[in-house]
Order: sequence, then C-alpha cells, then structure tokens
Amino acid sequence: QVQLVESGGGLVQAGASLRLSCAASGGTFGIVAMGWFRQAPGKEREFIAGISWSGGATYYAASVKGRFTISRDNAKNTVYLQMNGLKPDDTAVYYCNARTGPLSYWGQGTQVTVSS
Repeated sequence: QVQLVESGGGLVQAGASLRLSCAASGGTFGIVAMGWFRQAPGKEREFIAGISWSGGATYYAASVKGRFTISRDNAKNTVYLQMNGLKPDDTAVYYCNARTGPLSYWGQGTQVTVSS
C-alpha cells in the first residue's frame, strides 16, 4: 500500500504560479513512476505529467508542456508539479498518482482555481 498526500493548491490569478507537492509513504520501495492528473467539473480525469522514479524521464500532456514541470526527490519520496503561466482552463482538482507495477494509487486531490 502506498499513501499519497498532496498539498499546494489554491486560488490564484491568471499568469501566476503554484507548486504542488505529493508525499508518498508506505510501500514506496515499489514505486516505478509517479504523475499528476486533473479533473475539471463535468470532465473526465486527464493525465498532466509523469516521471519515472528511477531514471527521471518526464512526460507531459500537450496542454501543459512548456508551462508545467514535474520533478521528484527520491530521498523524500516526494514529487512536485511546478505550474507557471496558469490559465483559467487549468482550474481543476489535481490528483497525484503512483504506480507500483500493476497497482495504481491516488491521493485525495488538491483544488487549483485560476481566476481571469
């Protein structure tokens, strides 16, 4: 079992920056990748960014590439999402995800609201 706790969400104006954090605990030795997803009201949950836990390879959705940066601190079992140039369309609940082979774990989510 892996427990994930997100933090860092909030209400900001368009153009601002936020950094989300996700701390993993429990069976972290088995984590192979972590990532961020988001879900806006009335929409499906979508992939935003992912990072390989060993090699650090990163992956981004086209909608955030160039504005968001995912990083990790293996020693702290924490993954970050630096979000720059936020837009009202980025408003959503942001969820952290961790994969340990075939299993997938989710955090409780953190709200990000971007006003115009």
